Amino acid sequence: MPQSNANLLPIRSARPAVTQEVVARTGLDEAVLTALVHGFYGKVRVDPVLGPIFAARIVDWGPHLEKMVDFWSSVALMTGRYHGTPVPKHAELPVTWEHFERWLELFRQAASEVCSPEGAAHVIERAERIARSLHTASQTVRQLDGDVPNLK
Repeated sequence: MPQSNANLLPIRSARPAVTQEVVARTGLDEAVLTALVHGFYGKVRVDPVLGPIFAARIVDWGPHLEKMVDFWSSVALMTGRYHGTPVPKHAELPVTWEHFERWLELFRQAASEVCSPEGAAHVIERAERIARSLHTASQTVRQLDGDVPNLK
């Protein structure tokens, strides 16, 4: 469950009023998102389906986890901290919708373990949109390469 915000450092945000409203409504904060990211990727790393895909691409997990905390801070708390381009990095991965379903299953587990019910619903809704978006991007790349799209 989320910790109290009273003992935490202020959240770095480009949109402090919006961020504080989300924090108040969901119970999400930097500590919760850090625990979520670390817990989720702990599951991913040992997963027989997703683990090998990530292991083939990530050697140093420290910077990746920091980047993912920034990403989820931007996505969940509207902080504007993440400035990367996730679609091109994911579009050419050898994945199908089944991989995204497994990703979502592990993410839902981690969110339910770490977040308040409101916080879990908030991040899960965003994760589902992200999965659909990344899957669509990967299907588009395959179409451009001449493969028949998988419309699942």
